[in-house]
Amino acid sequence: MATKNIEIVVAPKTPHFVGDGFRVHNFIPSGYHLDMERMSPFIMMDYNSKYHFAPSEIPRGVGVHPHRGFETVTIAYKGKVAHHDSSGNSGVIGEGDVQWMTAASGVLHKEYHEKEFSKTGGEFQMVQLWVNLPAKDKMSQPKYQGITNDQIEKYILPDNAGLVEVIAGEYENVKGAASTFTPVHLQNAKLNKGGKVGFSFPAVYNTALLVIQGSIKVNGTEEIPTDHFVLFENEGEDFSIEALENDTIVLILSGAPINEPIAAHGPFVMNTREEIIQAFEDVNMGRFGYLED
Repeated sequence: MATKNIEIVVAPKTPHFVGDGFRVHNFIPSGYHLDMERMSPFIMMDYNSKYHFAPSEIPRGVGVHPHRGFETVTIAYKGKVAHHDSSGNSGVIGEGDVQWMTAASGVLHKEYHEKEFSKTGGEFQMVQLWVNLPAKDKMSQPKYQGITNDQIEKYILPDNAGLVEVIAGEYENVKGAASTFTPVHLQNAKLNKGGKVGFSFPAVYNTALLVIQGSIKVNGTEEIPTDHFVLFENEGEDFSIEALENDTIVLILSGAPINEPIAAHGPFVMNTREEIIQAFEDVNMGRFGYLED
């Protein structure tokens, strides 16, 4: 199989706050060739790099907001997030956990620092990824997958290299915990210094990685520091990473592109402008349900 080479390495942009609880670097969509079409099915990535929040009696976060047409995937590395939606789902995303919410036909949603974490403060680190849905599934019933870390299957690498957590998709016949509408691979490589791991995805899949902690060498040549994003070319299948530090964590994402028109406006991602207008009308008419702020 041919090597999958790096197309671009993207440094984190200046962070901005989403609400008052999430200090994020936006990678997708952005001007570094990382638009929604190029990165499909991944249409948004906000990365809250490691950041210390002071204690607060009032939990920081984001108030009630709608979503339609896609899924939100929240991966917690440090800190805890509480969430509620208008379908009646609620819970806490703890360190190592994943929340996979299928907004589909529409939900109201809010998320904020978990109450006890907010009172003590501390280090906070999260990724939120939006995964697009094909047209036939955009108006399907909302659903929710709350995946605790002990439910995520792990592949233990040889030679004490570390492990791969399989959130979605598959790695070496280990199946991911999340169900997906289209082929999506989402994995955390947690590596010891000198630990090496290889990945293989179809050439046509859009494939990238984000260095969450530590630093790595890709394909034995290019060194990538913490908080940097790597986009691979759509040629070749195989690539390797090697940890240059202990406790290195790398998020790997690869998925089959959804080759359909994208119409996006704020919290709605549909296929046509008319569907976006309909989404605004449905929210205003209360068709997304009710959620107290």
